[in-house]
Amino acid sequence: MKKDIHPTNYRLVAFKDMSNEEMFICKSTADTKDTIEFEGTEYPLVKMEISSSSHPFYTGKTKLVDTAGRVDKFMNKYKKFAK
Repeated sequence: MKKDIHPTNYRLVAFKDMSNEEMFICKSTADTKDTIEFEGTEYPLVKMEISSSSHPFYTGKTKLVDTAGRVDKFMNKYKKFAK
């Protein structure tokens, strides 16, 4: 193995799933500016949109995404370019 190619700044980091507010702690080198207190200790915070606790593959539940509002907004925005 090559020497001095792996990061050395591993530290405990809190990862927070923003869709269900669940958190877990693991070692990481991820850069972050946010911090959070978890179980009496302050950790750097990485915010995630989805994790294994909210992903439909792991939970077995589907999540309804409101795309109709986005489509209507897009159509109204570009209506003036229609022929």
